[in-house]
Amino acid sequence: MSEERLAAGNSIEYPVPVYSYRRRVTREVPFGVISLGGYLPIRVESMTTAHTMDTAASVEQCRRLYEAGCEIIRLTVPTEKDAENLGNIREQLRRDGIDTPLVADIHFSAKAAMKAVEFVENIRVNPGNYATGAKFSSEEYTEEEYRAELDKVREEFTPLVRKAKALGVSMRIGTNHGSLSDRIVSRYGNSPEGMVEAALEFSRICEDEGYYDQLFSMKSSNVRVMIQAYRLLVARADAELRYAYPLHLGVTEAGDGDEGRIKSAMGIGALLEDGLGDTIRVSLTEDPVNEVPVGFAIVKKYNDMLLVRGDRAHLPVKHVVEHELKNQGHELLPFEPFGYSRRPSVAIDGAGIPLGGDALPGVETAARAPITDTAALRDEIVARLDPEKPEGAIRSELVGVGVGSAEDIPLFAELLDSLGALREKIVVSTADTSIVPALLPLAGRVRVDIVEGETLGTGFIESLHDRNAAIEFCFIHEKSSENVPAEVLVRLAAKLKARGLQRVMLSIVSDAPLYSTRKLALELTKAGIDYPLVVRYRRLDGERSGVLVQSAIQAGTLFCDGIGDLIALETNLPASEEVGLAFNILQAARIRMSKTEFISCPGCGRTYFDLEKITALIKQRVSHLKGLKIGIMGCIVNGPGEMADADFGYVGLGKGRVSLYVGKERVEENLPEEAALERLIELIRQNGKWADPV
Repeated sequence: MSEERLAAGNSIEYPVPVYSYRRRVTREVPFGVISLGGYLPIRVESMTTAHTMDTAASVEQCRRLYEAGCEIIRLTVPTEKDAENLGNIREQLRRDGIDTPLVADIHFSAKAAMKAVEFVENIRVNPGNYATGAKFSSEEYTEEEYRAELDKVREEFTPLVRKAKALGVSMRIGTNHGSLSDRIVSRYGNSPEGMVEAALEFSRICEDEGYYDQLFSMKSSNVRVMIQAYRLLVARADAELRYAYPLHLGVTEAGDGDEGRIKSAMGIGALLEDGLGDTIRVSLTEDPVNEVPVGFAIVKKYNDMLLVRGDRAHLPVKHVVEHELKNQGHELLPFEPFGYSRRPSVAIDGAGIPLGGDALPGVETAARAPITDTAALRDEIVARLDPEKPEGAIRSELVGVGVGSAEDIPLFAELLDSLGALREKIVVSTADTSIVPALLPLAGRVRVDIVEGETLGTGFIESLHDRNAAIEFCFIHEKSSENVPAEVLVRLAAKLKARGLQRVMLSIVSDAPLYSTRKLALELTKAGIDYPLVVRYRRLDGERSGVLVQSAIQAGTLFCDGIGDLIALETNLPASEEVGLAFNILQAARIRMSKTEFISCPGCGRTYFDLEKITALIKQRVSHLKGLKIGIMGCIVNGPGEMADADFGYVGLGKGRVSLYVGKERVEENLPEEAALERLIELIRQNGKWADPV
């Protein structure tokens, strides 16, 4: 990205900080016994999967969510009958002493919405299919037709706005990437721009009616699309609307297991790090109770930093920003906030794998056995590299080994000799610059660790000439400001480049490298330096869930921003899990597909089959297909739209009935559930995407 492009950016500026944390202060919106927005804690939500007409099952699920600490509970309302039964569910919950705010989830039925609003604290409407003719077609709209349908939307939506206002019920305007209306798609495509405009249309109607108890969501199963949509919404909404409204964050159809948790943490966390978000929901294809602890793990860091500032908590963001950011101007960005482009870097041989340029980001992990125990260290390295696996398998591609002093060099040489051809996959690291010249002839890549404030003399830099190894300069970032690593590394990089060194990489290692690495990318771009960047995350303590969440946020966000040519993890996880985590982060960022991706929804009262069971069966049969994207949807609400991001789709149609999709095209309709899986596999074969398991 050129400096001119960096300065110009998009025509819309991203009005939030990206090099330090400052929460965007929003209008407080009521949710029954709680509120959200302002300086209030970021709330954690979930949604029932029981049918809303089943009062006992719905109440029981709400009770379990309440006991798990869930702060807001959503129930689907597909029909007026379901809306009526919300009253029974609410009455039983309140009798049981459960006062958790309830949300009615509305998609197609305006009549259901008008009834449901009487029994809940918040009502969610989807602009893509509420009061609009969403048929997932390729229909084109003239300007006159476009305006006529928008007028129809206003006519049908306004009564709900007025009723919600009269009852004191708040509203979430929740756009889904998968269910934009034909009208919006005809003008904006199935894009973040379309998602934002769909939401703003509904918000403008609310403001015209003097109704301001609203919040937004911009959900997608594609993490990058989700991040871009929220960022664009904030830029446009804060410039256009009367108030800065709260944001509900979530990655829809995130899936299950580690993959679902990593995708959710990455998408939600990327925005929380930018100061955006007032309530979140982690959407897992699991028991909804499982979503709650993951949600709290994601928001803990930000709620722990929360400062309540008296009456200022009630101010809309425009007043606060004018006070806090006066004369500060806008920050330059090293990435495109509303789109995606990878940071340009020079292509180099990075010790056994190509790095930079157009090469896919590599995966590196660090061996833990000490250099003094050569046998144990060799065994660990072989296990991490796992040379017996077939090409393209998930395994560490590089392994880091630490060498502390000159006395360790003979041991390191002995280790390399014992590894044979695998020696080229070894990255040796040291903080002792005096031994670097001796290590360079031995290793494929040497990592020089720079401690806080350390500078490297001209004599050391000159000693790097005429060496075969690639060299990485890694700033050990623990206590300094976010600017210090960038300042030190950019000064060093300028000297290296002036002396013609090409096989150079730069990195910052910490348990929170996001802000400092963004700053480094910015300063390198401004200096015209295109050395590859290694994204290093190190956390050697904490529970497994916390390691997954924070590594996904800190490392994954950078790759979503297009920053990073190699991911390197050092954690307390078992080696195989650490390697899997690295590949999961790259896949969730859509920068390197290493296995099948499952875009599966969490289910709700619209789902008429066992979604968890079906998802497990499909994964069992097709998870070996590298890079394939398969959507598994409980119903039609988001199905066809989210299929735009999937190669094949399995969508519930009703009790025991399933439709199958190839991309957005429905190719099989109303199949019996017991036949649908085999037919899905046959479709994969027919389209040339099948490979037998190894």
